[in-house]
Amino acid sequence: MMEKIEDPVAEAVVCWRSAEEGGRRSGPPTAPVYMATAVFVQGDDRELQPGWPASADQLSILLEETAVREDGSRTCKVDFLVRDLALPYLVPGGEILIMEGPRVVASARVDTVHVGD
Repeated sequence: MMEKIEDPVAEAVVCWRSAEEGGRRSGPPTAPVYMATAVFVQGDDRELQPGWPASADQLSILLEETAVREDGSRTCKVDFLVRDLALPYLVPGGEILIMEGPRVVASARVDTVHVGD
């Protein structure tokens, strides 16, 4: 199990879905670094690609929670197992869907990108 993201590629605000919304029954993960698959939201993918987001190209994402905000969302360090595949899509304000199998369990809004810092 990974304990820490030493050199994150980005920071994001993550909103975990409730079980009623199709999210995790156990709530937000408690592991030091949560690993899952993710899909970048781009343009009209929802309307153009059947079965989206489950049918979209997925990347392996790493999230390390750094703070819980007043609204219940979480500030997290972000990285990817294959960072180079994510870089073209990683922009401040970009949206990422966090998946467990075909289910979307959270959404993330990229706050800061560290590449080139």
